[in-house]
Amino acid sequence: MEQAHRTATPPSRQPALPAAPAYGSNTIADVLTSAAAAAGDARFTNALKLPAARRIVVVLVDGLGKSLLKHKAGHAPFLRGVMAADGAGEHPRTLHAAFPSTTATSLASLGTGVGPGRHGMLGYDVLDPDQDKVVNLLGNWDAGVDPLRWQPLPTVFERLEGHLPTATVSLPKFEHSPMTKAALRGGTFLGATTPLARVQLAAETLAAHPGMLLYLYWSELDKAGHAHGTDSVQWEHQLEELDAGMKRLAAAVPADTLILLTADHGMVDVPRSARIDYSRFPELVAGVRHTAGEPRMVHLYLEPDAGPGTRDNLVAAWLERFGSKAWVLTREQAVEAGWFGEVRPEAAGRIGDVLVAARETIAFYDLRRVRPPAIEMVGQHGSITKAEREVPLLRIPVTVPAAKGRRRR
Repeated sequence: MEQAHRTATPPSRQPALPAAPAYGSNTIADVLTSAAAAAGDARFTNALKLPAARRIVVVLVDGLGKSLLKHKAGHAPFLRGVMAADGAGEHPRTLHAAFPSTTATSLASLGTGVGPGRHGMLGYDVLDPDQDKVVNLLGNWDAGVDPLRWQPLPTVFERLEGHLPTATVSLPKFEHSPMTKAALRGGTFLGATTPLARVQLAAETLAAHPGMLLYLYWSELDKAGHAHGTDSVQWEHQLEELDAGMKRLAAAVPADTLILLTADHGMVDVPRSARIDYSRFPELVAGVRHTAGEPRMVHLYLEPDAGPGTRDNLVAAWLERFGSKAWVLTREQAVEAGWFGEVRPEAAGRIGDVLVAARETIAFYDLRRVRPPAIEMVGQHGSITKAEREVPLLRIPVTVPAAKGRRRR
């Protein structure tokens, strides 16, 4: 089956690389900073041209690509109405996720207001050069990695301390997680298990403060997509739940609240036949010491003593076999293309010597390293395709209940 994916695309004929995310003007990294400016803090730049507001809530829906929301709008009548009406404002309606288009990277950009190359959260898992081992940056942090050293930049919430109250409403298990410490530290953390409870908690918290920036995390859609795919009834049900939740939030918050809905990445469904164990092909791992990243955005790290031609041979081997289905490039090429934004020196070694970013509907696994059940995941993300990188930015109008008329006798 995997032999059928062999192509004959020479390096000189590799498709042109996609443009980099527009860090600083139109990405997930610009949401909280723009919101802080819209709330009145002149130290921040309102790059997204958000309207001024006393209270602002940013709803981050894990896995809600703009193309998915548009395609599945029949399951989200409330949000469909918002999309139809949300055309008069100056703010953009489409943002770019960070690269790679994965939760750890985009949430870190959201939380810090900078691109991945500066905050250093460069994938689902990446190489820690100091330990010479691959470490997970989402839910299974290595004991040898200090979140505050790995991501030392102040978050937006930390910068707002003493100027504007801030809060995170999320799942209780994330309150003390290394991911939260690295990317979203600062402010008050409020935990609630169900989406309905999170919506209610967010509304009550906003009502208790005359001014506030609140972040609300919505995780359920991404989980359904990974397990069942975006065309599944499970995913559609979760979109319906999100739609109902946003309608409820709009009716529950104070009238002067600005509600913004966005996402960390999109998602594509990859059929089982296109989920490839690339470690079966010796030429694709020749000279490689570590593999990491996402199935749709692979980091390949070379042996320290690899000869000068090892990297070129590795790039050529990947292009020969998968050149019609993926972009294959070196660390230097990715940095020069601006995919990671500005890269601080301490973070550069976390980027693979060679990167493989899926261009077509395909996913790459190293089953020597990951557990076999991982290849059963249907919904995927991580690459820089339009479906994965474009996320919505919706301004949801607050619903003011109509005044009740006088009761007739």
